[in-house]
Amino acid sequence: MTLATQVNDQQQSITISGLNKSYDHTAKGELHYILKDVNLTIKSGEFFVLLGPSGCGKSTLLNMIAGFVSKTDGQLKVGKSEVEKPGQDRAVVFQQADASLFPWLNVRQNVEFGLKMKKVDKARRNEISSYYIELVGLQGHEQKYPRELSGGMKQRVQLARVLANDSSILLMDEPFGALDAMTRRTMQKELSHIWRQTGKTVIFVTHDISEAVLLGQRIGIMSRGPNSKVTDIYDVPLHYPRDPGQPDFIKLEKTIQAHFDHEYSI
Repeated sequence: MTLATQVNDQQQSITISGLNKSYDHTAKGELHYILKDVNLTIKSGEFFVLLGPSGCGKSTLLNMIAGFVSKTDGQLKVGKSEVEKPGQDRAVVFQQADASLFPWLNVRQNVEFGLKMKKVDKARRNEISSYYIELVGLQGHEQKYPRELSGGMKQRVQLARVLANDSSILLMDEPFGALDAMTRRTMQKELSHIWRQTGKTVIFVTHDISEAVLLGQRIGIMSRGPNSKVTDIYDVPLHYPRDPGQPDFIKLEKTIQAHFDHEYSI
């Protein structure tokens, strides 16, 4: 079953121009911007990382792309369509898998939930769920419930469910932030492999420079908030799978660290 072929037909670029987000007004009646004048283009099938310190608006921007948070003004398009609400073309993977998994459903039932809501027949649901359960390395655990799974396994279930729903864009909000270091590295490698297998567009939020360099084709640097924006974009010309011990990896990591050191020294 070549599910990646289905995805390629759905892929669309994301275009952001002059995007602003304000939540409230100051005492003087001036707008208080969380995001100010964000300009960014993300190509179809790209693995793009949004990197920045906590509180800089990374998650807000991701939620705006998802359609969960409305813009104040500016443009935010997926393909030719302005984003006004959530859509089936965009799926979100959260940091805490417990918030999205149904505890009364086992692994297979969780993965098949969206397909069942779409009224996909049972045989096809089983075929699709089996494919993605194997892809994320959960074969043999299909009958287990979330309470019986480790944190890393729960994230695998969440990822398999998103992939099974066949959204062309994956929005990932620090999905490995709550995992221990060893599990996190395993999941990073798995995600990189899955992205290369499926060809989906991935937008990945993190504040970890090493994680950004390990995963992204391009890294968008967000400035400190408020009035945060994407100030710089770094290309990552390293082959997959990547080795954090390679000289070129370390060099780029240090370059990006120096960028943040300079910004915070101002």
